[in-house]
Amino acid sequence: MTDPIPGEGGAARGRNTLGGATSPYLRQHADNPVHWQQWGPEALAWARERDVPVLLSIGYAACHWCHVMAHESFEDAATAALMNEHFVCIKVDREERPDLDAVYMNATVATTGQGGWPMTCFLTPDAEPFYCGTYYPRTARGGMPSFTQLLEAITDTWRTRRDDVLRASGSITEQLRTAGGALPSGAAPLDATLLDRAVAAARVDEDVDRGGFGGAPKFPPSALLEGMLRTVERTGSATVLESVTRTAEAMARGGIHDQLAGGFARYAVDADWVVPHFEKMLYDNAQLLRVYAHLARHSGSALALRVAEQTAEFLLRDLRTDSGCFASALDADTDGVEGLTYAWTPEQLIDALGFEDGVWAAGLLAVSSAGTFEAGTSVLQLPADPDDQPRWESVRHKLFQARSRRPQPARDDKVVTAWNGLAITALAEAGVGHGRADWVEAAADCARELLDRHLVDGRLRRASLGGVVGDAAAVLDDHAALATGLLTLHQATGDPAWLVRAHHLVDLALDHFADPDEPGCWFDTADDAETLITRPRDPFDGATPSGASSMAEALQLAAALSAPDRAQRYGAAASATLDRGVPLLQRAIRSAGHWLAVAESAVRGPVQVAVATDGGGSALLDAARRHAPGGVAVVGGRPDSVPLLADRPRIDGHDAAYVCRGSVCDLPVTTVQDLLESLTR
Repeated sequence: MTDPIPGEGGAARGRNTLGGATSPYLRQHADNPVHWQQWGPEALAWARERDVPVLLSIGYAACHWCHVMAHESFEDAATAALMNEHFVCIKVDREERPDLDAVYMNATVATTGQGGWPMTCFLTPDAEPFYCGTYYPRTARGGMPSFTQLLEAITDTWRTRRDDVLRASGSITEQLRTAGGALPSGAAPLDATLLDRAVAAARVDEDVDRGGFGGAPKFPPSALLEGMLRTVERTGSATVLESVTRTAEAMARGGIHDQLAGGFARYAVDADWVVPHFEKMLYDNAQLLRVYAHLARHSGSALALRVAEQTAEFLLRDLRTDSGCFASALDADTDGVEGLTYAWTPEQLIDALGFEDGVWAAGLLAVSSAGTFEAGTSVLQLPADPDDQPRWESVRHKLFQARSRRPQPARDDKVVTAWNGLAITALAEAGVGHGRADWVEAAADCARELLDRHLVDGRLRRASLGGVVGDAAAVLDDHAALATGLLTLHQATGDPAWLVRAHHLVDLALDHFADPDEPGCWFDTADDAETLITRPRDPFDGATPSGASSMAEALQLAAALSAPDRAQRYGAAASATLDRGVPLLQRAIRSAGHWLAVAESAVRGPVQVAVATDGGGSALLDAARRHAPGGVAVVGGRPDSVPLLADRPRIDGHDAAYVCRGSVCDLPVTTVQDLLESLTR
């Protein structure tokens, strides 16, 4: 390992500087013979002084092909010598610097038509890209040049055709700047008709036979499922509920779901959800916990509840760090082999369980001698629940213990603000909805640590590692997701302190990320953040909700929970933001699932439920939390204790619930039955 380098850039010329990084991904490359630098002005200045291009490599710790390229090329002394001689080499963790990833991924897609990780970009010393790609193999194959051939070609072009390089970089940069415009406003009214059409368009792409939307590879459509559940609660549509249930059950029973330890892998490589890409991401599991817990509340599904419980257990057991926050991911590989920890043969089941239980488990979990994965191994599935549930629980426990003795995938311990915000929201929301106070407390522990560690001089940072916060500034989704988490904790606990801290984050976002020229539009980086070749903004929902749709949720919740002066400001900003999301709902619903979820809440009111209590247990409040539709703001406590309970007393010595839709309120009710009737109107 090298010595720690101060600051984010900290270029130390002629050696590898990654040993002092706060990113586990960068530290994985600290022993490479490549003279890797961290991103920063020092590294770019060194490229200018040497008059060489920048080789920018972007990836993340749980990325399988990132590990492959590292082993083939970055650990190879001859390849490293070529890189060091002709380039300034910069390594970036996309999870720590999503702004850089967004800029150069857009360049990669614009020039090649596709993107992915590892991302390999060649830049001028002014950081303008002129050639982009993804993984390059050690030896040429399938029409793809070897990595060394590419390095030699780029070096020759830089030396002999510099004008062509500069023309290309200027053209790409201008294209990126032109493409980064604001979404139009006023495309159509945001109403029930628009949302019904959006959901109908999504269902056209549904794989009715196998669950999910589109073909292989299949990613968990977490945000879209949450949005569609809210559509069900607004419309009562049985067909939409069937779509949600079909996909949720297919994922839960497939190999993408860890049948032994809980939690979900990143995606399935096949259309049947059987073989996963084995990395397990915090952001996927946080969103899926929210979906399954919501589905269980709405439908009473025992499977959905069991999956929610196992997913929460996975988060708390396998991803929770010593600080109380959550690590980013478990690696796709174990000892360089993908799936080594998770795959089984029938013989291995028998060895772990004995003959009778081993044969029974093989039939139950779809493990055969032919195998569903590689070399005759199988990924565990659960096509149907067993008749003998106690036997299954015993078998599951024994297999989990046996698997725990195998080599385990590495964990990326980096704590990312936005993804922990998603986990806070999911744990707090699921906790109050299903009577799990331990989940709520875990969410609160995480929130306290983030506020103590990631807020530095009043401004939010993106990530930390081992209690050391990184230099990278937080982006829009960090502010929005954490604010939503704090607002959810405010609802779960009635503690006004969470609301105050959320106000700070929402105000920071409004002051530093809102587009001053286009109301309702947002940049993903702050107005005082590092200046890149273009200021990124991407309103499309991807593996995580976009910063803009996340901000719409935070603003909508903050408006519902705040005093009138703040509520008016936040509500206007939420409406303007959702107005900008209309084109995505019209034309790209599969990339607008979180927009759908927030829009459904807006079209319903938004709905607020304030339950005035005497400060003790309240059947009325419990019912509101268990039965309120997704996205409804629910707060309980003593009258006047928080803004939503201002001037809302108990009635005749009884707890009272006040249900409002927007600015229109029902008469207060004092019985659970009357409350449920009010919520279903």
